[in-house]
Amino acid sequence: MVLDLSTLPLAFQFTSPGPILVKLGAITIRWYGLLIATAVLIGVNLSQYLAKRRHVNPDLLSDLAIWLVIGAIPGARLYYVIFEWQKYVSHPEQIIAIWQGGIAIHGAIIGGAIAALIFAKLNRVSFWQLADLVAPSLILGQAIGRWGNFFNSEAFGSPTDLPWKLYIPLVRRPPELANFEYFHPTFLYESLWNVMVFLLLMFIFLRGLRNKSKLKVGTLALLYLPTYSLGRLWIEGLRTDSLMLGPLKMAQVISLVGIGLGLAGLAWLYVVKRQLPDVVSPNKSD
Repeated sequence: MVLDLSTLPLAFQFTSPGPILVKLGAITIRWYGLLIATAVLIGVNLSQYLAKRRHVNPDLLSDLAIWLVIGAIPGARLYYVIFEWQKYVSHPEQIIAIWQGGIAIHGAIIGGAIAALIFAKLNRVSFWQLADLVAPSLILGQAIGRWGNFFNSEAFGSPTDLPWKLYIPLVRRPPELANFEYFHPTFLYESLWNVMVFLLLMFIFLRGLRNKSKLKVGTLALLYLPTYSLGRLWIEGLRTDSLMLGPLKMAQVISLVGIGLGLAGLAWLYVVKRQLPDVVSPNKSD
């Protein structure tokens, strides 16, 4: 029996209502900003909950959240601008126009990791303990934030006629694809993938609470790298707006690095059997 996908309801077809949620005089509230703020709020509360379950001071996570925002948002924008420099060199005033889109999650991760390392050293806490508590919030935040691409009509894939196709306005299409109307909703693919990674990390975290001797500090953070990167690797292959490094898609290069680092770190923890404590005291230096 052959399934005819063309018979599926047209409701699967996505059309963005636009980037602006509401405009009140001089105040404009954009979907992208609202989604990022929502992701941060949910992430902080989730990380604090996980900290309590690991007997770590939850106030550390609210303090860390400020550092992560300070490091992640400029890092995400700077990363994007560097690889799209030709676009901004003649319009430098647009470099700070983050509300128009144009951020890169890998830049956010790098900027956030640097901020977390500094925070951990200043507060004499374990970086890996903090990373474990943040990893589920991070991937859930990515799942939420990807919908900002939907409202901005960006980060879409190649043309398609699948029932869940995404309509892209002419002004947002690449010139070479101007005659196509519908594209792969890669924002949706990655959002769903990230939700699955989130559920996996939460399952392992909660299971680890019942059997602490088997879950080492750093496991969730290291597992995040290959699980997220595997999804990003194949989804990026569908996208038409990738940041490029010569002929290579930069996100795929970074994803391969993430897979390698994550697997190597997990092997180091569980095969080499490095002796790390199961729960690091917040008062103990990294």
